[in-house]
Amino acid sequence: MNSRLQHDLMATSDRETVLQPAANADVRAKVCCPKREIVDGSVPHLTKETQALLRLRLRAAAFILLIGFSVFLVRHVVGVLTGEPLDPLLLGFHILVVLVLGFSSLPLCRSCAVSLRKLRLAELVIFGLPALFFLALQRRMTLSEVGRGVMSTPMPFWLLLIFTYAMFIPNNWRRAALFIGALALAPVLLVIGMRLAYPEVAAAMTGMDFMQHVLVMVVAAVAAVFGTHHINKLRREAFEAKQLGQYRLIQPLGVGGMGEVHLAEHRMLKRPCAVKLIRAEQAGDPNALARFEREVQLTAQLSHWNTIEIYDYGRTEDGTFFYVMEYLPGLSLEELLERHGPLPAERVIHLLRQTCQGLREAHAIGLIHRDIKPGNIFVSQRGGLFDVAKLLDFGLVKPVAEIPSARLTQEGAISGTPLYMSPEQARGLGDVDARSDIYSLGAVAYTLLTGRPPFVRASPFEVMIAHARDNVVPPSQLRADVPTDLEGIIVRCLAKSPEDRFQDAESLDLALAECSAADRWTQAHAARWWQVHDQTARHEAGRTFLSDPTDKHFRPKGGERDLAATV
Repeated sequence: MNSRLQHDLMATSDRETVLQPAANADVRAKVCCPKREIVDGSVPHLTKETQALLRLRLRAAAFILLIGFSVFLVRHVVGVLTGEPLDPLLLGFHILVVLVLGFSSLPLCRSCAVSLRKLRLAELVIFGLPALFFLALQRRMTLSEVGRGVMSTPMPFWLLLIFTYAMFIPNNWRRAALFIGALALAPVLLVIGMRLAYPEVAAAMTGMDFMQHVLVMVVAAVAAVFGTHHINKLRREAFEAKQLGQYRLIQPLGVGGMGEVHLAEHRMLKRPCAVKLIRAEQAGDPNALARFEREVQLTAQLSHWNTIEIYDYGRTEDGTFFYVMEYLPGLSLEELLERHGPLPAERVIHLLRQTCQGLREAHAIGLIHRDIKPGNIFVSQRGGLFDVAKLLDFGLVKPVAEIPSARLTQEGAISGTPLYMSPEQARGLGDVDARSDIYSLGAVAYTLLTGRPPFVRASPFEVMIAHARDNVVPPSQLRADVPTDLEGIIVRCLAKSPEDRFQDAESLDLALAECSAADRWTQAHAARWWQVHDQTARHEAGRTFLSDPTDKHFRPKGGERDLAATV
């Protein structure tokens, strides 16, 4: 890490508010970071999620009503053309309703924020305007039927309107009762008014006819309100099921062989975070959850800026173990290599030094990572700084299915990732120490510089044999511009004997600081890189650290590039 970045990091104790060098402020200002909308309440009816649902349902209800009104508008026009009496006001009203419903059903600006007040106003228009039309239509049809000496029950279109509202609009039962009650009461009041205003209606409509009108509307209203209450109860149960103690699960980010990762927020602090759930039945080994809990406790002791921060952990009543991590915008070194190829030496040094500093704290408390690889080092934007390295999954060696891939992390006598494991790990030695992590970090550095791991063989077993026996090809033979001083450091890290390597992360960090390219990758360079590759970074924002992304069990929700933290 260069001296300017070190100064910036030490100048503040707030990890999220780091002062930026003035020279780079204009560059950073241009980088568009992903925006997040976090729910603003702890009950369903106060969340932006519910507002989004209401917006979607209003559009769907408008579309359903549009279809019905359009079909009957055709019938209305055809009837007029074939000799039925023309009521210009009613026909014009019918056309107006179709136009309003058509406009309301259009998916206009899905990403634009719409206030709850505007949504409620739209709700009133979408259901209120058809109700007014139905009143006008019922008045005309009632007068027409009275002229023929008949009197029918309340028009079925009222039932359609009432039950469409009940099914589509998310509501609590009290508010639903008010709105549905108004819809049910409107035709009854119209009948009462017409009985008073038109003697012929009063003469044609007996007390039993009027009672039938009232009973039909009351039964429809009660059934609709009960249905709304039942649907709302199911929604609330689903909402509560997504609560995990003080954490609200917002959306899934990915699933893997051991569990799931969700974007979440703390219900009181409103802080975005990533929650990993490990199901007891998925863990397999009955002792696995206890091991996870112990290791998370150790990891939570780490406080270095370049280490993933663990906020919390616990168990649910059904035995699910979970732990809560900081939510990182960015991408892993593995993804960085896949998308952009080998990195320049100065950037490799910049990222390695940060990783060394995170390792130094962990090794000081006796915590050995055991699985350092490009997929477990995240490059992030944090606190206004770019290219902040975050070391993930300390000690969390995860069992996965036996798959013939040299990238998989296996658990048992041998733990680690074959492409990056140390010789002592390859031999299955149980007493690995910090120097094993030094070897793995050297293998990561080799990969970042050359675009390929130190040893590439046909099978994981052959890769492990190569780590234990074969000499590594110097990076300069694969890439001519690798600096000599950096190559010497990497080759020393990859020494077969632990005694021949750097003995600790601090020694490696100091050696990297002496390289000729050590201070060439500045925050200005990093900011410009993120600006140029902003679209990729934005697509990958929020990519979290479930397990090795090459694990065949890993499935990002909604596609690999659709992991933005929006609700």
